Amino acid sequence: MSNYIIEGGKRVEGKVKISGSKNSSLPIIAATILNGGKTTLYNVPKIKDTEMMYEILKTLGAKVEKKNNKVVIDTSKIEKLEIPDDLMHKMRSSVILAGAMLGKYHEATFTYPGGCDIGTRPIDLHLKSFEKLGINIDKNYGKIRCFCDRIVGEKIDLDFPSVGATENAILAACLAEGTTVITNVAREPEIIDLQNFLNRMGAKVKGAGSNKIEIEGVKKLKDVSYNIMPDRIEAGTFLCLSAISGGHLLLEDVNPSHIVPILTKLEEAGCNLDIKKNEIEIEAPKRLKAVDIKTMPYPGFPTDMQSIFATTLTIAKGTSVIVENIFENRYKYTRRISKNGSKNYNRR
Repeated sequence: MSNYIIEGGKRVEGKVKISGSKNSSLPIIAATILNGGKTTLYNVPKIKDTEMMYEILKTLGAKVEKKNNKVVIDTSKIEKLEIPDDLMHKMRSSVILAGAMLGKYHEATFTYPGGCDIGTRPIDLHLKSFEKLGINIDKNYGKIRCFCDRIVGEKIDLDFPSVGATENAILAACLAEGTTVITNVAREPEIIDLQNFLNRMGAKVKGAGSNKIEIEGVKKLKDVSYNIMPDRIEAGTFLCLSAISGGHLLLEDVNPSHIVPILTKLEEAGCNLDIKKNEIEIEAPKRLKAVDIKTMPYPGFPTDMQSIFATTLTIAKGTSVIVENIFENRYKYTRRISKNGSKNYNRR
């Protein structure tokens, strides 16, 4: 598709079912390497990122079969332990495969990942976590080779609650000798979903959702079937789409507890919300009210919703201020969205 044609002026109304979580699917797809067998996944979103993960797994020797809402991944014949450069550069999340490859085979070779332009997002926390587990890191001309004879449980204290680093450390430690304790971890629902998946596979992981995760290494993992959680960013996007259009929308197959900060800000903006266990109904006012937002690590306001909310607030009455605290592109910045819809950026 080379372009989009958008006809505006209509309210967004009706019902929509929320897809499976992208940010949960990617580490779980990577984790299928750990059992060296068959994994059946349900509710995986049909998007470019998941397709790219399938392609990488297939280049490593895995088999991937897709049918309707089911994906069967067989990693029993992994032969290669190097992620191709071209695939690595297309998607940042591909780095999460390293933890699974190291956990299972004690070796992984890859280049620095690409695929994301949101500020500066280095992988130094990932590599530091690997080193804590006794993994050797060899950097040569942009290529990173990680290898070891054995992985031994250790205490890892993350400098920042990075989601990717948390996931990679968990994956590398599942089959380790002894117990690994990771502190200052990310607390996102996707981390909980990964823990639930791994434990269904036979791993011993506990603490996800808190600031400390403990992994007791096991010798072997088993085949498993698992249903991916709903995508909280997609849910927030549909809610904002309804809000900006003055619409009335019912979201189904959603977990409201995952998006409390988003719901709070929508209510502050004047939206009426009816929240049930797996449903959210939103009715927007004729004119939204301005709100202030600061992005923070979970359970704070998600940075992935920052630009979407900024767009929504261009029609709000008054001046809204959004402060980005997670990703910085050389400068920390503040978006000031005025009542006439103009945007000013203050960098510091």
